[in-house]
Amino acid sequence: MAAPADGVQEKVLQYETFISDVLRTDLQRVLEQRDGVYEKIAQYLQLKNTIECLQSGSQQLKTEVDLGCNFHVQAHVEDASRIFVAVGYGFFVEMTHDEALRFIDKKTRQLTAFTELLTKDSAKIKANIRMVLEGLRELQGLSDEPDSRGRDVL
Repeated sequence: MAAPADGVQEKVLQYETFISDVLRTDLQRVLEQRDGVYEKIAQYLQLKNTIECLQSGSQQLKTEVDLGCNFHVQAHVEDASRIFVAVGYGFFVEMTHDEALRFIDKKTRQLTAFTELLTKDSAKIKANIRMVLEGLRELQGLSDEPDSRGRDVL
């Protein structure tokens, strides 16, 4: 008679391991990837604001440039009518301000669509976690009523 109880405990342990080793790490990876995309969007929007400021002012620019290892120097740009924009994979393209603004709009729309996909993926993973937890609750014979002292696991 003790064998079925041991089998249930073994299954419970397998499901708990699956939640912690697979589902939670997948969720963490997707959320970190989404945060990275949000960071890229913020950088493009910052560039857009800078370009709009350049368009309203003169074509000369004084700026501070990081040469690496937090070593900064002042730079003076005579003609800032064209800029280099990072387009991905380490490539930079020289663009006019209008070209850069159009590129930034397209790129931010693309990145926003990607964040929506990542958000849907994270919702699916959270649903899978809840489903496995519900299966664990059934295996252990626990009630469906939430514990008032408990906390949300997600």
